[in-house]
Amino acid sequence: MSTLDIQQADIEAALRRLDAQRPSLLRRTPLMKLSGKDFGLDCAEVWLKLEQLQLGGSFKARGMLNRMLANQIPTSGVIIASGGNAGIAAAAAAQALGVPCEVYVPLLASQAKQNRLRQLGASVVVTGAAYSEALEACLLRQRSSGALLLHAYDQVEVVAGAATLAAEIESAAGLPDSVLVSVGGGGLIGGVAAWFENRARVVALEPALAPTLFQARQAGQAVDVSVSGIAADSLGAKRIGEIAWNVSRRCVKDALLLSDESIRSAQLWLWSELKLAVEPAAALGLAALQSGAYRPQAGERVCLILCGANLDPASLAGH
Repeated sequence: MSTLDIQQADIEAALRRLDAQRPSLLRRTPLMKLSGKDFGLDCAEVWLKLEQLQLGGSFKARGMLNRMLANQIPTSGVIIASGGNAGIAAAAAAQALGVPCEVYVPLLASQAKQNRLRQLGASVVVTGAAYSEALEACLLRQRSSGALLLHAYDQVEVVAGAATLAAEIESAAGLPDSVLVSVGGGGLIGGVAAWFENRARVVALEPALAPTLFQARQAGQAVDVSVSGIAADSLGAKRIGEIAWNVSRRCVKDALLLSDESIRSAQLWLWSELKLAVEPAAALGLAALQSGAYRPQAGERVCLILCGANLDPASLAGH
């Protein structure tokens, strides 16, 4: 059994580090509160944590920056493997801190994300059919370069950084009754669940074509799964992270699967009805509500985390 886990002290340290960097390197993103009726639901409220407005376009900025601030950065800079968002966050933080950044992305990483990485000054290496293969190449390179390794979702500082998002939700509005969280490798749900520690119902959401946590729960341990589909560039880890697995066994009540069709429909609804441009991975919470995969109670306050917006705007054209 792995002992890699996260403690409240890790989250509190991340809060101190990141608060010292606002507003230049990190934003306190808005929390939008809407009536459940706006979504055709009987629940009391739906809260939208607008983390797609974060620097770098996703929640990943929190973990990448926390990891970098917590460690000495060598002259060779930082290095990371990423489906896109963690790499973008790392590149943005590295640019702000004036250090080199090398990013390994798989072939399935969208061109929009690759272009953004290069705009931020990162050295981009495209290799491997999936994230896991890009990670293998990244680890090999790190051993020779000595750069500080950033992991997209399975380092304590990275998950603790993500947890600061949950702390912001509670600070702004108190405890929600439930929080619906998209899962890839698990950095976000690990942080969110660790912060709320069973004080709110945390629900894991995954595409049916990338069931990393769902399959682990069925097997009773982390296992490799095949990943594909509409959100694979963001939620394409083939195995749940150790930290997320340990936290989720304590603090995550449900793990639900969603079809690509429901995810795409929710993504387009957010744009057409609320003018919120988010990538597919950020639409899973709404997809769970619209599809009926998650049915809130009448008085429930449900929080959805819109975790990223690194998408090609043309994908929303005509909608």
